Amino acid sequence: MDSAFFITGFVTLFVIMDPIGLAPIFIALTHGMPRAKRRAIGLRACVIAGTLLSLFALGGEAVLGFVGISMPAFRIAGGILLFLTALDMLFQRRTKRREDQAEQAEEDDHTDDPSVFPLAMPLISGPGAIATVILLSGQIPGWAGLVSTLTIMSLVLIITLILFYSAELLETALGKTGITVVTRLLGMLLAALSVQFVLDGLKDFGFVG
Repeated sequence: MDSAFFITGFVTLFVIMDPIGLAPIFIALTHGMPRAKRRAIGLRACVIAGTLLSLFALGGEAVLGFVGISMPAFRIAGGILLFLTALDMLFQRRTKRREDQAEQAEEDDHTDDPSVFPLAMPLISGPGAIATVILLSGQIPGWAGLVSTLTIMSLVLIITLILFYSAELLETALGKTGITVVTRLLGMLLAALSVQFVLDGLKDFGFVG
């Protein structure tokens, strides 16, 4: 496995999923539940999100080809989408939107289990994560790219689950200010990575040397 690809892919997907930012939301969605039930919800959310992302990693490029979208074009579009996500992180709009989704889930009478909505979708496997796994699986041809992408995705989901299980400790250790600082630092990193995706797409089209 290409170490440079693995590191870049891991950082990109980690920042997009933002497990650190999800931990306080997980606490809010499972507030008052027994520890065993909270852990079951966290595990179920990660498994469902992993299944969805695996499907897109496996068939995403084929779907793009079917509708006539080239991989370089998708890299540029994906880079722009990731850049917009980075702006949301920098200006805290993403956190506010996630909190609104969590509140909506709590207000719905039929929502006793938040593992599917909003945790698995759209908080963990949202549009940014879906675009990222399609981009990563398309960077290396064949099964090598798919296996590398699934390995990266699994590792990020395992970290997400660990942070869900220790969410209370994480929130206490970092505090609201600490989580805000980390989120903005990750937003800066994501902005740079998204620009690289756009440049890679332009290079494939021959616009960048």
